[in-house]
Amino acid sequence: MAGVITASEPSWTSPFTGLRPRDFQKLTTMLRREGADAMNRGRPWSLPLEDRVLLLAAYWRTNLTLRQLAPLFGVSKSAAGRIINHIGPLLALHPRRRFRKGTVLMVDGTLVPTRDHTIAEQSKDYRYPTNHQVVIDAHTRLVVVVGKPPPGNRNDCKAWEESGAKAAVGRTTTIADGGYPGTGLVIPHRRSPGGELTEWQVAHDREHKQVRARVEHVFARMKTWKILRDCRLKGDGAHHAMLGIARLHNLLQAA
Repeated sequence: MAGVITASEPSWTSPFTGLRPRDFQKLTTMLRREGADAMNRGRPWSLPLEDRVLLLAAYWRTNLTLRQLAPLFGVSKSAAGRIINHIGPLLALHPRRRFRKGTVLMVDGTLVPTRDHTIAEQSKDYRYPTNHQVVIDAHTRLVVVVGKPPPGNRNDCKAWEESGAKAAVGRTTTIADGGYPGTGLVIPHRRSPGGELTEWQVAHDREHKQVRARVEHVFARMKTWKILRDCRLKGDGAHHAMLGIARLHNLLQAA
């Protein structure tokens, strides 16, 4: 069965990946070098690597069901599921291990609603999300670390430590919002009971808010991938989706 969408037609690349055809080709070349197209025992893939990456990106971007998505690529529902489970972890962002002296980072948490209630807990909006701690470079706005998500009922202080993001950042200067008290991060000044902030503290908080908005802008771009608004993947699927979308965001940001 012939598919409608294929990576051999460059016009399909940008709508589903956000990348120019040339950058998409660079991405697939990097994946090949990392072993994504290695021959394994068993039945070979029915689609080339480029089409498999595009299928995964289309799934993340549109959040169509496999039954809806598979005919567009000319494969069966089960084959589409195997492709997503195989390519998703391979496309994951590689966290930065070291940071140059003087680097300033920003962190914030975002909730990803998921259908898998074994990895999530009910939050205030009665949905079952996971809490993803995302760290970006304040200068380049590139995502450098994505923590492994705890259940969504964890506050940001606990999620910051439980996710492994704190360990990955180390002692690098990191800016956060007021939801991270006692963590050693750079947060806004807190007004003491019955007291008032000084003028310089108010001015500092205003600048802090304007700078920290960059991480919110990154979230807004990443949430255009509809899988992050209602994830049907089980287990580590939501985490792999966040990591993969972060990598695509970085490629787009650096282009």
